[in-house]
Amino acid sequence: MASANQPDSPIGRAVITRSHNGRTPVTSVPREAPRPGRRGRRLGTCRASWGCGAFAAALGRRPRPGVRPCPPTTSGRAEHGDGRPCAPRPPAARRVTAPAPGGAGRGGERGAGLVTLFLTGDVMLGRGVDQILPRPGDPRLREEYVRDARSYVALAERASGPIPAPVAPTWPWGEALDVLERAAPQVRILNVETSITGRGEFAPGKAVHYRMHPANLPALAVARPDVCVLANNHVLDFGRRGLTDTLDALAGAGLGAAGAGRDAAAAHAPAAVPVGPAARVLVFAVGMSSSGIPPGWAATADGAGVACVPEPTAAAAAALAGRVRQAKRPGDLAVVSVHWGSNWGHEVPREQIRFAHALVDGGADLVHGHSSHHPRPLEVYRGRLILYGCGDFIDDYEGIRGHEEYRADLRLAYLVSLAAGTGRLARLRMVPLRARRMRLERAPAQDRAWLRATLDAISEGVEVTLEPDGTLGLAEGAPTGG
Repeated sequence: MASANQPDSPIGRAVITRSHNGRTPVTSVPREAPRPGRRGRRLGTCRASWGCGAFAAALGRRPRPGVRPCPPTTSGRAEHGDGRPCAPRPPAARRVTAPAPGGAGRGGERGAGLVTLFLTGDVMLGRGVDQILPRPGDPRLREEYVRDARSYVALAERASGPIPAPVAPTWPWGEALDVLERAAPQVRILNVETSITGRGEFAPGKAVHYRMHPANLPALAVARPDVCVLANNHVLDFGRRGLTDTLDALAGAGLGAAGAGRDAAAAHAPAAVPVGPAARVLVFAVGMSSSGIPPGWAATADGAGVACVPEPTAAAAAALAGRVRQAKRPGDLAVVSVHWGSNWGHEVPREQIRFAHALVDGGADLVHGHSSHHPRPLEVYRGRLILYGCGDFIDDYEGIRGHEEYRADLRLAYLVSLAAGTGRLARLRMVPLRARRMRLERAPAQDRAWLRATLDAISEGVEVTLEPDGTLGLAEGAPTGG
């Protein structure tokens, strides 16, 4: 979600009051005004958002010693490391056990010759969300202005009403679980943006740290994800011990993972989900420095870490596409999941567009981007879907002021149906949801209309439609590029 050295948490001029129930302090904090940029050019401060020198200046304050605005860059990357490249060896696919394909159920998305995937952006079940679950971990934080994770709960309560903690594991997902039940997708892919551990040390040099207690893992497992993407800037928030705990917790629950591992080979290996007698969905996951992944988090030949691609260069795209072709068998579909870019703004840097196109040219059937707090443009290129940023799905940001024009309270569940033989996009449904009381509910009509208009305006070459059932889709006959 944000850089390693600059927080993606609501920190600024904090105002501490009491919640309506008097249990925990409420932290009311303004956020930096958005910094619009030209297409293909990013301001690092727009990505870092909170706590940087530009934010201090916007509040009329002097920056903290040693903190200054990130300079403009062409890739969206802030200055947070030496950019040491990763050089993993080609991995072997890791097999993920998935239910055998069956009927779709009422309203199901399956059809003859189609494979339907459920995808989301960031699923953050740590920090404040962890505190409302049955087994909350240590609430202490080391953020500059927020020292107790329960403050985020109180802030959400002040915005939307009381949360009946402890809640059931299903609570954060809310009505999204009904969406999943009706759609019955064959493959479910989530970006899990938290460590799952009760141990480890706070990663140095980071302003924001997320962790969920392992005993609360049912809050993730209830969505039955086939692949948990871990190539992001929070999975090592509590060090390599926290990462290995996360890997162990997921494996113990029978949940697949991609994008992090005990060494580079494991981190870069695709997860493989069988979807037929001789067909698989392969999920490759990488994270980029523009999302805030510190260079030191990269997995090595003998050290745990994430699958790191420092920059979206032509060489990096060619190397990743080569791994896709190496692992892909006839009948397989390949998804490349990428954690990249800034938190805010609808513009996509040209380097990311070229990178995504090169992946499709090299054999990827779908590009699944995430890191932004709100949905970014989508594209259909050569018949393949590119989601440049899926937005947050579950988090504890409710009630935080600022960036209202992006409506980060609105979330999208992506249901993507691909032709089994070719990987071409057959159908896209996007289900609008809204976060209230740390729970997802159906978005009201005016919010669905706003999402449709926004996505249609920012996505070139496609027409986004609002369907009678309240979902969003693409008009038939939309240009497919290439």
